[in-house]
Amino acid sequence: MTSPINPTRPRVLIVGGGFSGVACARRLERVLKADEADIVLVTPLDYELYLPLLPQVAAGVLTPQSIAVSLRRVLRRTRIVPGTALGVDLDSRECVVRLITDQEVREGYDIVVLASGSVTRSFDIPGVPEIAHGMKNLAEAVAMRDHVIAQLDLADAAVCPAERDARLRFVVVGGGYAGTETAAHLQRLTVAATYRYPGLTRQSIEWHLVDVSPRLMPELGPRLGDRALARLRRRGIEVSLGVSVAAAGPGWVELTDGRRLPTHTLVWTAGVAASPLVASTGAKTVRGRLAVTAELTLPGHDEVFALGDAAAVPDLVAGGDAICPPTAQHALRQGRTAGNNVAARLRGRSLSQYRHHDLGLVVDLGGLGSVARPLGIPLSGLPAQLVTRGYHLLALPTLVARIRVATNWMLHAVAGDDFVRTGFLAGQPSTIRAMEHTDAYLTTDEVHAAADSEKSARTRQAPRAS
Repeated sequence: MTSPINPTRPRVLIVGGGFSGVACARRLERVLKADEADIVLVTPLDYELYLPLLPQVAAGVLTPQSIAVSLRRVLRRTRIVPGTALGVDLDSRECVVRLITDQEVREGYDIVVLASGSVTRSFDIPGVPEIAHGMKNLAEAVAMRDHVIAQLDLADAAVCPAERDARLRFVVVGGGYAGTETAAHLQRLTVAATYRYPGLTRQSIEWHLVDVSPRLMPELGPRLGDRALARLRRRGIEVSLGVSVAAAGPGWVELTDGRRLPTHTLVWTAGVAASPLVASTGAKTVRGRLAVTAELTLPGHDEVFALGDAAAVPDLVAGGDAICPPTAQHALRQGRTAGNNVAARLRGRSLSQYRHHDLGLVVDLGGLGSVARPLGIPLSGLPAQLVTRGYHLLALPTLVARIRVATNWMLHAVAGDDFVRTGFLAGQPSTIRAMEHTDAYLTTDEVHAAADSEKSARTRQAPRAS
């Protein structure tokens, strides 16, 4: 048991507005009295994004607003700082934040919760950051929809057969849930759109899904994985396993099996890496994620908690050296555990270990092609579709979000799609490098240098202030 911290009112700083960060803030608001601590959340956006439904936004099944849950609706006492955390100084207990105005400020804390999430991992393959499109945020999903419809428009108007074929060839890299669902939903979008384009046919469109793994979605198990693979191939998606991208450039993608595919669309969903904010702490990492205890604390720093995609949380259920996978299911529950443990830390009580039994997996392939394994029970077809959509509705944090999503599903089933490009991001690059801004974060040395500069500035101003 540790002794409680107390100046007058301690400050809890939560970095990240994803599943784990928001769940932590909500739990703290629930278990702490208003005068026990100030709760501050640093996030560049004023909404929590329900990531599992992002492919359906890209495909036009859902509107962007339906999966963007207002933080002002779910958080009542938390002060929201609209900015991106660029670095954390564990020595001075400060976080460097770039506000949405581009102004840099330093947010101090007594306890910090690092829930900064993850970014797309590109594995340093030539051309991928500059050419590929990601699927990690709402802007990328909206831009992807516009891009895919633009390819159909350009192909329909093309005179050159080679250009037309390249416009109608789409490559998705990543055979996990994000990549499989993205390929499945966008392929359905393009096939449905051919009925509105006089110069296009279903047979003229090519979708390729490639993954270096020998199995599609191995977490589902061989039976369901093979069933999902068969469904995708029946729809006309060419799935290449044991294959990845060797290089990419404007108008082409080269695969590791020697094929060179002329294409203007490369979607990259081949895994994630912890936010570069992790490196700024200088703390020990495991597979790029912060090494933490089962209580979600950073060894040697009782005031630092880390969770979600940013942390290598020990998986006590699996045992051994296993760490929890970076899934929404774990992030949400780790956020609640972190909230309870932060409250316990403030009150000088013992902390609880994070332990969670997997509830199962759901994969929405569109139509009746879903596969699911709730509580270990393998399902496919209509039962899987009902379970999958029911799970998503229950997982959404507000009633309003559930109503919006359910209404969107019904409207799309009845009215279909108009295949409209919004043009909101027209003229702006929508590649991984342009959208995720991973080069903005500070190194450990830069964080310390900024702290020293701040202290020097305060020292110089002190005599004038007196």
